[in-house]
Amino acid sequence: MQTVQKLSNRLLYLPPYQKTDRPILAAVVGDEQTLLIDAGNSSRHAKRFKEQLASYHVSGDLLALTHWHWDHVFGLYEMDMPSIANVITSDKINELQKFSWEDKPLDERVEAGIEIPFCADAIKLELGSKREVIIPDPTIIFEKQLKLNLGGITCIIEHIGGDHSPDSNLLYIPEEKALFLGDCLYANMYAEKWHYTIEKMSKLLEAIKGYDAEIYFLSHHPAPLTKAKFASFVSILETSARLTKKHEGDLEKIKTDMSAYFEREVTEDDVEIITYFVNGFLYHK
Repeated sequence: MQTVQKLSNRLLYLPPYQKTDRPILAAVVGDEQTLLIDAGNSSRHAKRFKEQLASYHVSGDLLALTHWHWDHVFGLYEMDMPSIANVITSDKINELQKFSWEDKPLDERVEAGIEIPFCADAIKLELGSKREVIIPDPTIIFEKQLKLNLGGITCIIEHIGGDHSPDSNLLYIPEEKALFLGDCLYANMYAEKWHYTIEKMSKLLEAIKGYDAEIYFLSHHPAPLTKAKFASFVSILETSARLTKKHEGDLEKIKTDMSAYFEREVTEDDVEIITYFVNGFLYHK
């Protein structure tokens, strides 16, 4: 199972677990308060994080949500502390509170296109047969940006949006030069075909570049990315977007052009990203 990783006296994180779609959870340790980032995808997930933090004599005082998706909020009741969310996240949580997560209603929502099979399968696997999910209302609700002083360390929370979820926040810790991006750089999964849109991605990357970071956290990447690795990832996103527009969504032409641009064969990961942009381009054409 996952084990908390300590990057510094101020920064600890629990790696993701792909099988049941557990995202990264993190703690920012201040002299006066500790901020937790995301609540996890179940009470078990949240409980494990709290137990792991306790071994470092760390406990949370506040919790910030990156966005509303189930895997980031289902552990909120177990976390049992004041939570921070933007207005859109809060509204989406209010919608989730009305749902039953048992097989029949969950399967019906998949059939109706409200939920996606990938998430439904992960929910069943993570929560087992007993699925009483309690999601408390967020305590502190903001619109665009919020700054926290935790004592000796600060955190900027900014509503940044993107294709994956319009309510996505990023969290920046300037003293650690650490940037938590949640799922904002992932594709829109609540669509007939998973996709990126060129306009939203361009706007998102421009905003991210405004932060002076040395380490980047993406919620479902196994480990944080260095500045160089993140720059490489961004380059693939930007090149895919540019070539999708240039070749009007022609997948083979984009792959050929990208291979020439990077002077290497395109990888499976490259093709996945290109395909998301092509899907978005053709959908919005």
